[in-house]
Amino acid sequence: MVVLATKCYVGGAARERALDSLRSLVADDLGDLDVDVDVGLRDDDFPSVTVTGPDATAARNLLRERWGEITPHFETGDTYVGTLESWDEDGFVLDAGEEVRIPSDELGLGPGAPSQVRTRFGLVQHVPLRFVWDDPPRLADAQRDRLFDWTRGTGRLNVNSATRSEVRATLNRAGHAEDVVTVERLGLLEQSVVCAEGTDPPGLLASVGEYLKSELLCVVP
Repeated sequence: MVVLATKCYVGGAARERALDSLRSLVADDLGDLDVDVDVGLRDDDFPSVTVTGPDATAARNLLRERWGEITPHFETGDTYVGTLESWDEDGFVLDAGEEVRIPSDELGLGPGAPSQVRTRFGLVQHVPLRFVWDDPPRLADAQRDRLFDWTRGTGRLNVNSATRSEVRATLNRAGHAEDVVTVERLGLLEQSVVCAEGTDPPGLLASVGEYLKSELLCVVP
């Protein structure tokens, strides 16, 4: 079994749609492997994927690489994935199966209070982030590099509480299909809308915000 490092925190019909989406994504990930798959959900909202069959070991490794894994133990110097649960003047708090605090000095994302850093990089709540387990834990270099790359592009609109297909449908409904390059999947319910050249991220937020019951944050180059 692999516990994926992404959360399904919505309720009702949205929860069922999200789980259906996850089952499809996992099936696509493992499409070439000879395995049987069962997707469940733990009480803490992390999905568990049970894999059996001749290619089970390869399938589990692929899922760990694709999604990150929630594990019961951390090894110093190793990289893990946690979801952004909260932030305060002292840093970020990630949920990696247990609470992991990243002190502000270990974020490595430039000046400002953690709340300002979060807003500047468009880090919506629950977004998965890679960190290195140490004393104290720190954001992984690859994670920092990826976030800095966001600020050098054409701008982004980051969204939570919605699947990729739901975000794409919302963009189409609001008449913005041609204003975006793509919608990148950050987690099961966290997406990053990559703006086309000339698209204003705050303007896009104002236009689509009424259609989404989500947190939306812009990344402005």
